[in-house]
Amino acid sequence: MNNHEHYIARCIELAKNGFGTTYPNPMVGSVIVYEDEIIGEGWHRKAGESHAEVNAIRSVKDKSKLEKATIYVSLEPCSHFGKTPPCCDLILENKIPNVVIGTVDSNIKVAGNGIKRLKEAGTNVIVGVLEKECYELNQRFFTYHEKKRPYIILKWVETQDGFIAPLEKEEQKPVWITNSNSRQLVHKWRTEEQAILVGTQTVIDDNPQLNVRDWNGNNPIRIVMDQNNRIPKTAHVFDNQTKTIVFSREKRTDSGENIIFEILDFQQNIAQQIVERLYEHQIQSVIIEGGAQTLQTFIDAAIWDEARVFIGNNKFEKGLKAPLLNKTLSKKEKIGTDELLIFRNYD
Repeated sequence: MNNHEHYIARCIELAKNGFGTTYPNPMVGSVIVYEDEIIGEGWHRKAGESHAEVNAIRSVKDKSKLEKATIYVSLEPCSHFGKTPPCCDLILENKIPNVVIGTVDSNIKVAGNGIKRLKEAGTNVIVGVLEKECYELNQRFFTYHEKKRPYIILKWVETQDGFIAPLEKEEQKPVWITNSNSRQLVHKWRTEEQAILVGTQTVIDDNPQLNVRDWNGNNPIRIVMDQNNRIPKTAHVFDNQTKTIVFSREKRTDSGENIIFEILDFQQNIAQQIVERLYEHQIQSVIIEGGAQTLQTFIDAAIWDEARVFIGNNKFEKGLKAPLLNKTLSKKEKIGTDELLIFRNYD
């Protein structure tokens, strides 16, 4: 690994501190180097707050060193006014002569304009250092801007014999298949994604809260399928505690201030309609947690990016079968008595 790669790797490391808190912005890290020594670091913490480059420049104690320094950034600096001023302008104001960039920003508001602006001002710009790694860091952001849909993660839990739920149960609550460590990991995932989606039957059978309880972080936006308005108004998803989008044939009259109804044609292209509507809501990532029919709808439409499948250490012998996924396994790991299988659907 050369020096440029070393410092961009550090940018990536810093950027990950913003996982789940920067939406709709990307995660970005920045490092400032003077005479082979890091003199400043920063990352983007939250949309509307300072960008990584700004935080890195602010952290430099001796600003006179900036005129002979190199600023490294995992994503192309912005060149437009949004909630904050352009980072390119700040770099030029501080007369930083060298800029090393991990990857180009595909957002139409930037899309190479930041690089062009810096070069036209006489800055020495290098682009494409650890480009693959920088792209993967912001897969959600790039999927949203390039494919015009959210990044889709499928998640389900199944028994050793391939069932995700029993045929009958005594109470309206989940039947746990995995251990507590796996369940905590799922709550961590919820803090990292912008939204969570479930089908009608999952809400009716389990009455889930779809929030974060076993980890610290933001609750995702709740997205619920309710084609025929079967979900009772007493369900947790209608408690107005978190923004909730309901896909239905028609609006309900008992909706609350935090409930948004979206009308779908359930006779065709359901998955495509959903991702188009979520794109309009500026939702960059969704974790789909069930049920089987909802998951299979996205699998059959080939509209998904990752599938995370837990295999518990028990059997039902009969029950609701798990979704069918014809993809090569990408990764497998043990979580106590459970197995976690990761599948990817990248082009």
